[in-house]
Amino acid sequence: MPEGQADVVVIGAGVGGLCAAIRLGAAGRRVTVLERNDVAGGKLAVREREGFSFDTGPSLVTLPGLFADVLALAGLRLDDDLDLVRLDPQFRYHWPDGSSLDVADDPARTAVSMDALSPGAGAAYRAFLADAERIWTVAERTFLAGAMDRPTAMVRRMRSPRDLLAIDPLRTLHRAAAARFADPRLQQWAGRYATYSGSSPYRAPATLACIAHVEAAHGCWYPRRGLGALRDALVRAAHAVGVEVRCGIDVASIEPGSVVTGAGERVRGRHIVANVDAVHLYRDLLHDERMTRRVRRAEPSGSGFVMLAGVRGRTPGLAHHNVWFSPSYAAEYDALDHGRAAHDPTIYACVSSVTDPAQAPRGDENWFLLVNVPPGPLPAQEAYAGVVFDRLAARGVDLRHRLAFTELITPSDLQARYRAEGGSIYGTSSNGRRAAFLRPANRSPHPGLYLVGGSSHPGGGLPLVATSGRIVAEMILAAPP
Repeated sequence: MPEGQADVVVIGAGVGGLCAAIRLGAAGRRVTVLERNDVAGGKLAVREREGFSFDTGPSLVTLPGLFADVLALAGLRLDDDLDLVRLDPQFRYHWPDGSSLDVADDPARTAVSMDALSPGAGAAYRAFLADAERIWTVAERTFLAGAMDRPTAMVRRMRSPRDLLAIDPLRTLHRAAAARFADPRLQQWAGRYATYSGSSPYRAPATLACIAHVEAAHGCWYPRRGLGALRDALVRAAHAVGVEVRCGIDVASIEPGSVVTGAGERVRGRHIVANVDAVHLYRDLLHDERMTRRVRRAEPSGSGFVMLAGVRGRTPGLAHHNVWFSPSYAAEYDALDHGRAAHDPTIYACVSSVTDPAQAPRGDENWFLLVNVPPGPLPAQEAYAGVVFDRLAARGVDLRHRLAFTELITPSDLQARYRAEGGSIYGTSSNGRRAAFLRPANRSPHPGLYLVGGSSHPGGGLPLVATSGRIVAEMILAAPP
């Protein structure tokens, strides 16, 4: 059986795994990354077809400073490696009654737009942002500052008991939104921040309101040439600090101090970092039934039904990021909670060719359409694609006769490609007051084994998985020699 040797072996070249590898490589550790797929990046993936390019995972960058810090460790500058565009408007929202709202890059302009939509809503928005900023300030120095492998970990980082109330963990996001906004449309807008972690605004804590502050204060960014440019920059940084990234290598099992590939190669490492779904890790790679049962206590995030649509011609009134809300969020999430796709869902569309015309043939558009669905197999998926296009047409955006092609990505596809339980996009959800404490810890009970990525602390989404990479790298660097 051939053998390799490294100080650290990282299983999975997703963003969390790459960020951990870069930090460790920059600190002088010998790091080998083993990636099952033929390209690094994990869910930060790109699909190209007939001159159209689609980001099939994350569609925007928030808190770009997190990535600037990682690239700087490799001697790279974010501004040199990525041509980042600060989007304005950040999002364009539409409701079934024909009303719409642009959330601008400037919160003052957004407040004016909200007042125009619903008199008095501008002041409510400013108050909501103040709540969100307070939550973020405390969460950044407590929840996001380090590991949560002990129940007292966050408490030790608090300055006073008031910090616990400041992050608003006892109310749901919907209740917090309803307390600020009288208009149901704006309650729906605020509730959308739960979907950033594949969660329900009726079950996830109001803590998630902090995302509104992050976007308002730090912007929503798009790298020209697509999110694949961020993936490529991270791979360059990994190579620059001596990290070996090997794609097309499937890991079959983990043993003490080593991993064994499907081809029978044993790669030894004093530390092993798993950038894989926690259930797959404990069930399939470690055959640890006790830990498999334990990590399954954390509810998986929602999944997504994705359509990649090459669209001929231009669509009036289109923004880079667009949302068409369902008539009732309560009915939509009731269906999702009961394992059903909504019959009249909220539809998100990222059309990056609005900002970057090179992402589609001249005069055409690349539509990435996403609808929230429960994890698990999705029946009648072709028919559901028709439902989504019909709903858009009913809202005045009829793409049905302008389609060059469509491709579907279903929960089953996501499960097959990423071995994510049920095709959950974000790992573990934020549903419930205890969600943050049920999420699998970064430090495994198996000695020398650590977890990064969306199914471990602090959760899914680019900023959080990058943070998990920092937390794990710090834990390894602090370990006794």
